Amino acid sequence: SLIYNEQSVAIAFIKLIIPTILIGIYIIRKIDVKRTKLKIREGFLVVALTWLIASILGAFPYIMTGLIDNFINAFFESTSGFTTTGATLLSNVEILPKGLLFWRSFSQWLGAMGILIFAVSLLPALGISGQRMAKAETPGPTLNKIVPRMSDSAKILYLIYIIFTVLAFLLFLRKVNIFDAILLTFSSVASGGLINYNDGIAHFDSIYIESIVIIFTLLVCVNFTLYYNIVRGNLREFFSDRELRTFIGILITAIILITANLWLTDTYDTLSESIRYSIFQSSSFITTTGHFSTDFNQWPSFSKMILFLLMLIGACSSSTGGGIKVIRIIILFKLIQRGFNKKLHPRAVIPIKLQDRPVPIESVTGITSFLYLYIFIFSLSTVVLSFENIDLLTIFSTVAAILNNVGTGLDIIGPMGSFDGFSAFSKLYLSILMLVGRLELFTIVILFTPSFWNPDR
Repeated sequence: SLIYNEQSVAIAFIKLIIPTILIGIYIIRKIDVKRTKLKIREGFLVVALTWLIASILGAFPYIMTGLIDNFINAFFESTSGFTTTGATLLSNVEILPKGLLFWRSFSQWLGAMGILIFAVSLLPALGISGQRMAKAETPGPTLNKIVPRMSDSAKILYLIYIIFTVLAFLLFLRKVNIFDAILLTFSSVASGGLINYNDGIAHFDSIYIESIVIIFTLLVCVNFTLYYNIVRGNLREFFSDRELRTFIGILITAIILITANLWLTDTYDTLSESIRYSIFQSSSFITTTGHFSTDFNQWPSFSKMILFLLMLIGACSSSTGGGIKVIRIIILFKLIQRGFNKKLHPRAVIPIKLQDRPVPIESVTGITSFLYLYIFIFSLSTVVLSFENIDLLTIFSTVAAILNNVGTGLDIIGPMGSFDGFSAFSKLYLSILMLVGRLELFTIVILFTPSFWNPDR
């Protein structure tokens, strides 16, 4: 803001930063450093409250600068950034001050690997274990510790994340100015999708920019612990990973199907255009980034349905992406396969295996519970949004885009649309839904169960 002489914006941030720092210092000093372990309940509660408070505080710059005139709208925009959802209420982002555009994108970068990943690295210095909180926050069905100490694992993961950030910035800088390069970097490596142009990536009309976006959105949607295997020289484990191979297979299949559909329906003049846009949008949706380089609302129904399915599937576990996660889809199909086998061989004991290793029963149970809860929340959300009196496509697309942290959907909330037309209640509900999706459902939902608040259970 100071660089671009936006004094009112700079003052707004200073007014927010100073009391926030003072409150943070006060809380740190009040922490009992002799306490060495968080209980499970406390871990979930700290995670949920941290994300909620961050989203609330992040809303104030929008209000204090006069850009957004009410708290619910500002909270929606802030939550969208921190959860890397990329949904927006703003119909014209190009008129925003540079300082707010930076904050809007930077919040994605902070939220991508989780605000608490910082705490996981720092809290051990205060005598507090961060592993309980990391388990509650880390994307994916399991948390793979890549080194014995949780704090060291966090540092390694964030080092990889920062390396990707620097590389992306340098590559973007070859074609665009510094400010655009920064915002493109934040939105791509964070799987967020929020940038400073109304027409998204289509604004650049550059195959080079699209290629860099594709590369880095795919890189950050791979399980980050696999990159540590590369560092250790264990390339075999990286390339043999079942989830990664399935992820690539799903993406390639989607690209082929969409390309064929676009070409056969003459959606674009040339085959190369069909290939170009199908690769970009397929990558954007399966990584839950939500970037767009064309108006896919004009695509045939078959292609849009493929995008919708990619939105649901999402990225790999322990990555910056959202969605159900590929590993859960794999386990789901293995459970279905076991169901068929049990029908043929009722007495057979058939364990669920992944890469020739049995999957622990607690992991299978957790994944099954997640899928049941996902279906319930998805169904409930469609009912809630039905009071908006909008078409079913928009309702289903909105729930999928928000719950899976994609941000961009179909029809009204497509590439050229926004969420501004929803009622205040729906905006608030969707804001909470972003948090629910980002924190893997259970972290938020468990707070509303009686057993959570009963210390004897």
